[in-house]
Amino acid sequence: MEECNDMKTLNAAAAKYNSISLIVRILCGLVIGAVLALTVPGAGWVAELGTLFVGALKGIAPVLVFVIVASALAQGSSKLDRRFATVIWLYMLTTFLAAAIASVTSFLFPVTVVLADAAESDVIPQGLGEVLNTLLANLIRAEGKAGQASFGVSMGGIANLVLDPLFILPQFLGLGAVGAGIATCLSNVLSVVYFLLCLVRQRNESVIGLHPRHLRHSRKYLGNILAIGFPSALQYALTVVAVAAQSRFVSQYTTEAVAALGIVKKLDQLPLYFSIGVSNGLLPLLAYHYAAGQQEKRRAAFRLGAGISLLFALVCLVLFEGFAPQLAALFIDDATTIHYAAGFLRRMVIAMPMMSLCYPLIIQFQAMGKARESLVCSILRKGVLDIPLLFLMDTLFPLYGCMWVQPMVDGISLVAATSFYRRLRRRGEA
Repeated sequence: MEECNDMKTLNAAAAKYNSISLIVRILCGLVIGAVLALTVPGAGWVAELGTLFVGALKGIAPVLVFVIVASALAQGSSKLDRRFATVIWLYMLTTFLAAAIASVTSFLFPVTVVLADAAESDVIPQGLGEVLNTLLANLIRAEGKAGQASFGVSMGGIANLVLDPLFILPQFLGLGAVGAGIATCLSNVLSVVYFLLCLVRQRNESVIGLHPRHLRHSRKYLGNILAIGFPSALQYALTVVAVAAQSRFVSQYTTEAVAALGIVKKLDQLPLYFSIGVSNGLLPLLAYHYAAGQQEKRRAAFRLGAGISLLFALVCLVLFEGFAPQLAALFIDDATTIHYAAGFLRRMVIAMPMMSLCYPLIIQFQAMGKARESLVCSILRKGVLDIPLLFLMDTLFPLYGCMWVQPMVDGISLVAATSFYRRLRRRGEA
């Protein structure tokens, strides 16, 4: 009886919490974070929470705007769907305000940081341009103009390659690290200007509008943006935590092992980012067909995208398993480091086929508005299981056991995602 009362109390508390506005909860989190920073400034875990929070915010908007614009294209009229420009204005306005407040605060409360000699250069802030670049590219791609989006992103990358030597090398401007920051910043600005010109030129035929009058619709859509985009943001943020935890475990061993892990992480990015790119390309198609009730087309698009992602992962699996030492030798000429890197790579590469299917499945849940399924699969991949398994595997198989963790969590996440999707199919929701 007592347990029943405790359960009722817990359910009542949960219901009360869920009834609170999401905006109020976010504001409370900000206040709590500020209080913790002032009362326990030396606590490292407070800084980790701050990093997690910032990473989550950076990941929310691009994915959610993707879904909303695609849904608008499928469901509404052009006149009605211009209200979605509210999302764009809110994102740009709040990003600018955050940057301005951070700049003012840095002058009001200056902090002295002592750096090593090798890191005494200034770095040009480039986060705003990078975020706007990603946001605008996703918006244009969501309307089906993938060519324009790809051209804008590629143009920025090529500009960066051209500007880097000009600003960095001593025979030109010779600005070193500062020059690298300036080059990256200018290349991002160039892409942003191109995307803005595309939106202005196509304003009469696009559902995306940049007029400030659309801001009046902000309250209507903000909750949906945060609810559906949070799983994606959380996954990116927890990836940082998981990678840091793995690096921390490996750092207990030799310097060569740490260097080997860095090499493997570079190689691992090839299939990882390919899968993320395919998934992001799928997102507007899946959202459009789902919102339009064209479920067979949605399934066909998903099968094609997931098949491409899986095929590339399998090719990488074969190459990485067969040529692990040779690939590691491209980065360093040290026999011990190459030995570690080959062993790490051959274990971690097992995760690639499962990872190549996890990302499209999670993206599909987001396109269908299934926030709970997307959230569960995201936190299973990164954050919840990683760290406990790192302790277990490192104890059972010192050093090399850490490399088996990613295949294990990707396998668990894939099983969960497949189960969720089958359940949705049985209910007729997918």
